[in-house]
Amino acid sequence: MTQTLLVVVLFIGAVALLPWLIRYIQQRQIKAAGATGMSSRVLSAVAVGPHQRIVTVEVGPEHARTCLVLGVTAQQINCLHVMAASSVITGADADSSFSHQMALAQTAPPAPGAVSHG
Repeated sequence: MTQTLLVVVLFIGAVALLPWLIRYIQQRQIKAAGATGMSSRVLSAVAVGPHQRIVTVEVGPEHARTCLVLGVTAQQINCLHVMAASSVITGADADSSFSHQMALAQTAPPAPGAVSHG
């Protein structure tokens, strides 16, 4: 009877420690990946449907980062486009780039055959 009770207590203790052990292992793996420069990060995610998203992810080592444009559904993930991370414009650079392009478009002469609404 005492031996059975001891086995049950040890089993319950092992089950209680299992979540902590899994979290500990995951944190060690994340730290190891960060130390080698192989971390990834999500740059943007846009919902295009109830269970569909377009996600831009930056992956790879620090000296050779790559951006992947992924189509994500509940059933699968498809790589839509691959580009060098240096060609991706994010944050304030994207705003200034857009405003610069709009300013150029306003000062440029109209294209031949373009209809003017004015």
